[in-house]
Amino acid sequence: MGHQVARELVADGATVYVGSRDHARGAAAARAIGEGAVALQLDVTDAASVAAAAERIGREAGCLDLLVNNAAVATTRTGVRDVAELRASAAPTRVPLEEVRAVWEVNAFGPLAVTQAVLPLLRRSPDARIVNVTSALGSLGLAADPSSPQRPLFDPVYAASKAALDALTLSLMVELEGSGIKVNLVSPGFARTALVGFQGTETVESAAREVVRVARLGPDGPTGTFTTWQGVDVPW
Repeated sequence: MGHQVARELVADGATVYVGSRDHARGAAAARAIGEGAVALQLDVTDAASVAAAAERIGREAGCLDLLVNNAAVATTRTGVRDVAELRASAAPTRVPLEEVRAVWEVNAFGPLAVTQAVLPLLRRSPDARIVNVTSALGSLGLAADPSSPQRPLFDPVYAASKAALDALTLSLMVELEGSGIKVNLVSPGFARTALVGFQGTETVESAAREVVRVARLGPDGPTGTFTTWQGVDVPW
């Protein structure tokens, strides 16, 4: 998902810092994306890595116009064969708390840590935007609806980590309201990516469309929205 968003923003003429835990893999991704993509070593669970990434962006670019918090994991386990097995292993009565903590560390706490680190750079931009990439699985409104197909998929690991991200994003929306920094939340489509063992139902290009659309919002665009790829609101 991040690769596709970076590719489309680079095509707009933007310079995009592509965060990657493994710098060598990030450099390969940046080369594949093309001119305008810059590899940036970034592990959102490592405070030193987050601080170093923010310092480098500030040193090289001076400010930051757009932050897309896209980093996420569905599990830390290896050998999970398919989505059905992943969901079965995430049942709240038997999932190890260490697994819950590890996924939340990436999906919820990571985006907040990165946002805090780069906020001074966003404040220097005349048109600053934060786009947090969540999942409709984290919608409490949908999970609480007995008729919703999302309800059986709500688990304490991935889904709840995204619900936490939604809450943290809402708190940012409240604090930054009137600051000139837009904060928007997007649930992309169910893409065929490594996150779900390439078992998604949509191409990455299709699934990323709403993330890209919101990332491209100009000075007159809205803030405080929670939308999915069709451009429609998602229940909180």
